[in-house]
Amino acid sequence: MALKKFKPTTPGRRQMSVASFEQLTTSKPTGKTVSKKSNAGRNNTGRLTVRHRGGGHKRRYRVIDFDRTAKLNIPGKVTAIEYDPNRTAYIMLVTYVDGDKRYHIAPEGIQLDDQVITAKMGKIKKGSRYQLRNIPVGYSIYNIELIPGKGGQIVRSAGASAKLVSLEGPYAQVQMTSSEIRLFQKDSYATIGEVSNAEHSNLVIGKAGRMRWMGRRPQVRGKAMNPIDHPHGGGEGGSPIGLIHPKTPWGAPALGHKTRRRKETNKWIVKRRKK
Repeated sequence: MALKKFKPTTPGRRQMSVASFEQLTTSKPTGKTVSKKSNAGRNNTGRLTVRHRGGGHKRRYRVIDFDRTAKLNIPGKVTAIEYDPNRTAYIMLVTYVDGDKRYHIAPEGIQLDDQVITAKMGKIKKGSRYQLRNIPVGYSIYNIELIPGKGGQIVRSAGASAKLVSLEGPYAQVQMTSSEIRLFQKDSYATIGEVSNAEHSNLVIGKAGRMRWMGRRPQVRGKAMNPIDHPHGGGEGGSPIGLIHPKTPWGAPALGHKTRRRKETNKWIVKRRKK
């Protein structure tokens, strides 16, 4: 995928870049979609739990099959590659030989009419999905199951991929995008390849209005607020925060403070990511 840049006709256009979408085959969704109501960062009681959310263009949710085992051993053909406003990666519409159509996350380099399949084992081919125990060591994989049968939950963002580094012992060792090495059950499924839209991280938004189209409201630095509004607030001019450690608006440590509390899953981490 390539990026498209513009002539600097306005300040907002000067640095802006957009995806060329040359890999896409259609401009409208051709698979199953459902309506999606925006919650503007509010929970089920209506209280604001995530700041800086609201507005944005209305979206329809594309129903993605992250598991794919419902079509076990049934071959399918890629009939469309589409844009999905709800995720950074592109999606592909796969038409199976029994007539069913399903959306899946598209790998980088997938083409129309390519054949894909989900099985316990099979020929290594981009976009096909197999159990970890039957994937050769060293291959790039994505959309990996944390719990067998639950469907892919990790390595699903644009350009992401993990690498299978070992199948010795009772578990498979997978190197994540962050370089962390983690244990997975060998019965977990993973898809061969790398997630599409790898250039997404190089996009330049260009102007505040484009963020508003995506449903993001403005953020304000804590040190630019008053003392009543933020622990960093107050002072004259560009004063430092005046604290030993930066804090969140609610007084908790921030910026470098470790927050991981899932001790029960630490046993699956073989090697921590690089600092």
